[in-house]
Amino acid sequence: MKFFMDTADVSEIREGMSIGMVDGVTTNPSLVSQTGRTFRDVIEEICTIVNGPINAEVVSTDTEGMLKEARSLSEIHPNIVVKIPMTQSGMQAVRVLSTEGIKTNVTLVFSPTQALVAAKAGAAYVSPFVGRLDDISKVGMELVEQIDTIYQNYAFETEIIVASVRNPLHVLEAAMIGADIATIPLKVMKQLMEHPLTTSGLAQFLKDWEKVPK
Repeated sequence: MKFFMDTADVSEIREGMSIGMVDGVTTNPSLVSQTGRTFRDVIEEICTIVNGPINAEVVSTDTEGMLKEARSLSEIHPNIVVKIPMTQSGMQAVRVLSTEGIKTNVTLVFSPTQALVAAKAGAAYVSPFVGRLDDISKVGMELVEQIDTIYQNYAFETEIIVASVRNPLHVLEAAMIGADIATIPLKVMKQLMEHPLTTSGLAQFLKDWEKVPK
């Protein structure tokens, strides 16, 4: 399973990279807005840090606008993946971009039929938002299971990015299902390495070590 970092904060990305946990990065307009920097500056710097897929999202809502943005973004670096919203206009853009060799990630996916359409349109990745489904009393990981089944049934090459990850359980369930990627905030990435028995065990080892003759 690959781990992407879900952030536009380059300091967080550098920290994740230092522990070998980052295979790629996903950003969105909300995350970029928190940096106080221009969108292009943020994406260009991330591309110098991470040698993997860097997801940058379009903000146009019409097909022609999406295509123009996507082509411009793809020129920044060969690792750029263009995030396209799950709309009819978005799927029209994905179809064109796939023929041009520009990789896309269809975002804001909340149903298995949306994921099926994205794969048929030629998306390289699809992003089901599990946390947002949980927020409205739906079981987000059930969507990931459904998408995984559909993609296996028809041998789609589209990779599943489990997005809107809120806790380590989301990551565990995604891994058990066999999702290709989880895109994770730094906080959750750190939580994956934590366990109270590890903490208490280490504390006991260090306490006992003090008793060893020096």
